Amino acid sequence: MPNWDTIAFWAGVVLPLWDIPLILHIIRRKSSADISVVWMWGLWGSSVLMAPSSWLERTNPASIAFNIVNVAALTVLLIVVMKYRKGNAA
Repeated sequence: MPNWDTIAFWAGVVLPLWDIPLILHIIRRKSSADISVVWMWGLWGSSVLMAPSSWLERTNPASIAFNIVNVAALTVLLIVVMKYRKGNAA
């Protein structure tokens, strides 16, 4: 029988890492013109506002792991998107 808590924990860690290909794509093209800034700020802001709920409850390690990695990955993505906006000095 699989240990679903362990599987969920590692899935929570790995899932946000799918932002890495998008980050690398933006850096290689040196443009984030196809990414909506409103969407990016909304996604990041929502994630940051939801994260403390799981951190303070401390009952679900998978949720805690997901939120930590997700906020970190989305913060890097937000920085890269803003850096490579057209009109910004790079």
